[in-house]
Amino acid sequence: MAAQVLSERDLAFMLYELFDAESLTARQRYADHSRETFDAAIATGKAVALKHFLPIRQKVDTNEPTFDGEKVHLLPEIKPALEAVVEAGLAAPSTDYETGGMQLPLIVTNAAQAHLSAVASTTLGYISLTHANANLIEAHGSDEQIDTWVRPMREGRFMGTMAMTEPGAGSGLADLTTTAARESDGSYRLSGNKIFISGGDHELSENIVHLVLARVKGAPKGVKGISLFIVPKFLLNEDGTIGERNDVALAGLFHKMGGRGHTSTALSFGEKGGATAYLVGEENKGLMYMFHMMNEARIMVGTGAALTALTGYQYALDYARERPQGRLLANKDPESPPIPIIEHADVRRMLLAQKAYAEGAYALCLYGSQLADDEKTAETKEARTKAHTLLDFLTPIIKTWPSEYGPQANNLAIQVMGGHGYINEHPVEMFYRDNRLNPIHEGTTGIQSLDLLGRKVPMNNFAGYRAMLAEMHGTVEQAKGSELSLFAEQLQAALSELQETTNIVLAATAEKDLDLVFSNSVSYLEMFGHIVIAWIWLRQGMAADAGLQANPHKQDEQFYRGKLQAMQYFFHSELPKIYHWSKLVRDIDSTSFEMKPDWF
Repeated sequence: MAAQVLSERDLAFMLYELFDAESLTARQRYADHSRETFDAAIATGKAVALKHFLPIRQKVDTNEPTFDGEKVHLLPEIKPALEAVVEAGLAAPSTDYETGGMQLPLIVTNAAQAHLSAVASTTLGYISLTHANANLIEAHGSDEQIDTWVRPMREGRFMGTMAMTEPGAGSGLADLTTTAARESDGSYRLSGNKIFISGGDHELSENIVHLVLARVKGAPKGVKGISLFIVPKFLLNEDGTIGERNDVALAGLFHKMGGRGHTSTALSFGEKGGATAYLVGEENKGLMYMFHMMNEARIMVGTGAALTALTGYQYALDYARERPQGRLLANKDPESPPIPIIEHADVRRMLLAQKAYAEGAYALCLYGSQLADDEKTAETKEARTKAHTLLDFLTPIIKTWPSEYGPQANNLAIQVMGGHGYINEHPVEMFYRDNRLNPIHEGTTGIQSLDLLGRKVPMNNFAGYRAMLAEMHGTVEQAKGSELSLFAEQLQAALSELQETTNIVLAATAEKDLDLVFSNSVSYLEMFGHIVIAWIWLRQGMAADAGLQANPHKQDEQFYRGKLQAMQYFFHSELPKIYHWSKLVRDIDSTSFEMKPDWF
């Protein structure tokens, strides 16, 4: 019997016992929904994933996109698989009924797309990036732009990208050189080169809507002079039909170690005089607008990383239960039959670590989805503001922690399976390759760490930082006096360490070289991320303990005890690491900073 892609019991636990998603039906926007409609959406997502993506998973990995100089060629099965997602209403199920959506809460949307993301990997990115593109234009574009570009994207006829990175600038957006010149008709002529553009060219849709960062001629230098433009692959006729090709050319494809179903492209704009471009919002505010899509994409990256870790864990778990090998040390009888490898303590250690990483990471991502929904639909302005503050603060952690520890979980899945783990007859080696892209996607770990320590912590008089600490301290107080009080005390001690470390490092910014002070920012991010995941696990432990108090049947009892054991693993084996990271940050350790380029 094939391993399940994801644990449906765990999905239900997170949605209904941990985050109480059913309570969202009391909100006016979701009044038509119930747990039954939520479960139906999740079941539909699973069905589409298993029918259309699972059979082609390995073929997608082994048949990379090719470019013949004129067109991109993809595995033919990808197009009908993506069309099945659109036809099932799963391309943008959180959007309004009027635009073809289901008006599902974002946390339920996350769960409904979970099997798709786990099976399709980055192939689903054609749809996910299109949705994020459309969301940005809805938020910052004109009514005409929404009608012209968003509607066909919602219908699945057009797809969308984000085009930021340039060959000479990389992540340094202040140095981008793509330029735009105003035309008399209100449009612009845009010229420049962009690289690593996911979904930048293909034959999957009628059109591709690029959102491109560029500098209007005469604009200020640096990030303050960046504007955002809609640049379609094909221009439209007056009646909305596809017209002539815009001055956008595919310069080539990049060949990735994983995520091969999603093209990664180099695009050239304006080789023949300038690509027709349409300004979004106002000039010189482009980076602010693009952050709307970037932040959504960062949460998508974290979620994809967590789900890839989860499906790898499920595969390794199934293998460990079925694979007989060796005997326990206490068994001296060579004629006794080999035991399933899950009976060996070190295999259980590796499975437990995977469970702690993957289920902790996905719970964090679901929490992020819940905050994103509360930001829009919570009953009071105060609750909406609080959700916005928390989500904005947590975004670097939601992006980074799953994308760093998801691959570690997949690495352990390979190790559990031994020689069978690194051959492509089994998918865990592919999961690792796919997941290894995520620490780089949408801002490297180093960039996210600078964002957290340098911007998000002190921003708005420490509002997000204080709000996050308050949330975690609130859970600690709830857990005190319960069966989990010892874990609450450990988390409280970790929070004290975090606060003291934060005070010390930020005070040092007034006295020392900023590059020195922030040279250990990744350690700060690791510390903060581990504490947040410990908090997430304490919340899971409290929900599991409540489940045990209700005298569940045997299968549920085993499930809850597994949750509590994973929580214990994280607190015993992972949380203590924060004190090492804390020391590096507090001491302003200069080892890396003082290393000279010529010494390497």
